[in-house]
Amino acid sequence: MLDQEALDRLWDANDPELSEQRLRTAMADPDYDDDEKAELATQVGRAIGLQGRFEEADALLDSIDGDEPTVGVRVLLERGRLLNSSGHAAMAVPLFEQAAELADHLGEEFLAVDALRLLALADSAHAELWLRSALEYASTARDPLTRRWMVGLHHDLGRELHGSGRFTEALVEFQLAEQWAERVGTPAQQHTARQGIQECELALAAG
Repeated sequence: MLDQEALDRLWDANDPELSEQRLRTAMADPDYDDDEKAELATQVGRAIGLQGRFEEADALLDSIDGDEPTVGVRVLLERGRLLNSSGHAAMAVPLFEQAAELADHLGEEFLAVDALRLLALADSAHAELWLRSALEYASTARDPLTRRWMVGLHHDLGRELHGSGRFTEALVEFQLAEQWAERVGTPAQQHTARQGIQECELALAAG
C-alpha cells in the first residue's frame, strides 16, 4: 500500500487542480500496483471534490474497487468528505465512523485519526468529544506521521473551546499546540498557536 508521506508529496492543499494532475500522472506509473492505483484514485476523487465537481467525484469513487481494506477506508473517508463539502454533513457522519472503526481495526493509525478529525467537522454538536478522542488516539500512536496530528488537533480543540467562551481551557490547548509544533510541526504552526494563546490571554484580561 501507499506510504502516506509519499502520498502527501503529491498533494498541494492550496491547489487541488495541480494535485489532481500529479495524482493522475502517478496513476499512470507502472511501478504502482492495482491496489496502490486504487488508493491514488480515491485522492483524485478528493481533489475533484475540492474543485466543486461533486458528481464527477462521486462517480469516480463508485468505480473504485474497495475490496482491499485500506482502499475501503479511503473510499469511506472520501465519500464522507464529499458529502460534507457538498452540504450533507449528517450523511457523512456514519461514513467517518465506519472509516475510524475499520482503520483502527487495520492498525492504520493515520487514517483513524483523520476520520476522527473529520467527525469533529461533520458532527459539530459533538466536535469536542471527537477531537478529544482523536487526541487520545494520536498521543499513543507509534507512527511519527500520525503524532504530527497533535499540533492541529490541539489547535482545533482550542478554537472549539474559545468559541464557547472557555478561554482558560482554550489557552491550555493552544499552549499544547505550540509545544507539539516545536517538537514535530512547522514554524507556521508555532506562529498560529501563539496567535491563539494571545487571543485567549486578551479575552481573559478583558473578562
